[in-house]
Amino acid sequence: MAAVVIAAFAAGCTSTSMDARNLGLTEFHSASVYDYPVHGIDVAKYQGPIDWDRAKKAGIAFAYLKATEGGDRVDDRFAENWAAAGRAGVARGAYHFFYFCRPGKEQADWFIRNVPRDPDALPPVLDVEWTPDSPTCTRRPPRDELVREMKDFLDTVERHYGVRPIIYVPIDVHRERLVGAFPGHEFWLRAVKDFPANVYEERDFRFWQWTGTGTVPGIGGEVDRNVFAGSKSDWAKWRAATRARARGWG
Repeated sequence: MAAVVIAAFAAGCTSTSMDARNLGLTEFHSASVYDYPVHGIDVAKYQGPIDWDRAKKAGIAFAYLKATEGGDRVDDRFAENWAAAGRAGVARGAYHFFYFCRPGKEQADWFIRNVPRDPDALPPVLDVEWTPDSPTCTRRPPRDELVREMKDFLDTVERHYGVRPIIYVPIDVHRERLVGAFPGHEFWLRAVKDFPANVYEERDFRFWQWTGTGTVPGIGGEVDRNVFAGSKSDWAKWRAATRARARGWG
């Protein structure tokens, strides 16, 4: 009974889901990253200056940029990356790194203060990872608390931007806290040694982070690489649907 209540509570609040069947997507999945035609990256200040034109020419179709963390930190290169990726024609989105010692609503307000409301952007992302090396917060909240605070963040952000945020989660956090939670949200899953379906219980994915040690022209050093779960036609349909919701049409 408790699991059913949690699942219903975590379903979201304002817009319809981005279920692949509702959007007419093929739900294409493959265990080989090379079968996916739409590739992207996620970056933060640690990547240093990025030549976005070179990255786009090398096949990078989308990029998620670290924007904020907790309730008082902004990535040093977010504004620079946001503007430059946009000029290069790379589909861009922003993500927030969740802090377990601050209310989700406060963190959402901080994200909203720092990330432009652009209907052409990718849906916002909430990045939820354990932080054992944090100097200020190593908590691992119980499931009910984590789901509640995440929901506060997700609902607040959705109301502001008009589109349902995506949840990024690694294997351990999902296995320990989020199996079955947030059925109305799309997920971005990290699986660098196996196919996500083999290591995540009861969870489909919209994005797959398949390596943290990738290389891309225009970026010095290693970078996280990702794929969109679908064909180029699926990508176009999904982008159109997210834009429509952000503009209030969906």
